[in-house]
This record gives sequence, C-alpha cells and structure tokens, in this order.
Amino acid sequence: MLSPEQINLYIAGHPEWQRKLLVRLRQLIHSVNEDVVETWRAQSPHFELLDLPLLGMSASKTSVSVIFAKGAQFKSTRMPYEPSAEDKPSRTVKFREGDTINEAAFTTLVQRAIALNVKLAKGENLAAGNKEPVFTELESVLRKDPSAWANWESFKPAVREEYAEWVADGRKEETRKRRIAQALESIREGLTKEEEERRVSGA
Repeated sequence: MLSPEQINLYIAGHPEWQRKLLVRLRQLIHSVNEDVVETWRAQSPHFELLDLPLLGMSASKTSVSVIFAKGAQFKSTRMPYEPSAEDKPSRTVKFREGDTINEAAFTTLVQRAIALNVKLAKGENLAAGNKEPVFTELESVLRKDPSAWANWESFKPAVREEYAEWVADGRKEETRKRRIAQALESIREGLTKEEEERRVSGA
C-alpha cells in the first residue's frame, strides 16, 4: 500500500475532531512546498523533503501531535513547543480537542523546517562536490551563450548563488524555466541579481 493511502486510513480511524485537525495540518504542510513527500514510518504519517526527515504526525486519545524532526534547531514563538529534553533534536506541537490551528504560525514553523532541510541538503551536496540540479541546469543554459557565460564566470560565487537560489525558489518546473530564461537575459547584460531587481523597481 502506498504511503498516502496508509495515511488516509490512519486519519479515517480517528474521531471527527482529530480527523479535521489531521486533514488540515496535512493540507498546510503541502501548501508550503509541493515537493514534500509523504511517508509511513513507525505506524504514523511522516513527511520528508530532499530525502531528509521533516516532521511527523500522530494522534493519541487526547491530542494530535506534530513532531518536527529537527525542531531544536529553530525557534517556535507564536506556537510554543511542548516541554522536551534539551538533548533531543525533535520538538513537538500539540493540538487538543477544541483547539484551532494558528495557520500562519504553523506555516512559519513548516517553512523553517523546510529551510533547514534545504540548507542541510546543500551542505551535503557541496561536501560531496556536487552542485544542485537547478544550479547545473542554469549553467547548462548559460554555456550556450558565450556572452552570458563569460559574465557568469566573472561573477563572485555569492552572486551566482543568489541567481541559483532565486531560480530554485520557483515551486513549479515552468516557473523555474521562466526564471532561467530571465536570468539568461540579465546575466548576458552583466547584471547581478541585485542590479537586475533595482532596474525592475526603478530604484
């Protein structure tokens, strides 16, 4: 059975108040990043991004818990964590019957968890001497244009990284391809991302 199907059955087996919480939390997680992957581990729903654990959900008799696998590495202010041993990497947010979800606060937490996964994955790639797929795709396009490639090679690493991150931030493939085309035009003119943004804003 596929993980999403197992998660559907898991949610269906709980009381209505828990089902509503689990369904909405699941929707919010995917709304932050459509590349989040659902997995089934330890008899409960889990979510991963870039092959790294992101968070898990579980329901007990009195609550629904969201466990952020690396929650100790980022703060939660508007949605406090449950008390936890300081030496544990995970942190938990609980919802009880009658609670409403502070969707903005929860979304912020998911965004922080995702940002940490992206950072860790990027570090692993760099340590292995690999470039991110988007970085490789962008350079492949630039190489076909001698002027753009010459300017690209003259840019500082931080400037190249800024362009690559901007392209990678596009959630859909069509968005990323459109941004690569825009980057090509700007880089051909010798503009950094910051200079290109100033020109667009008229500053």
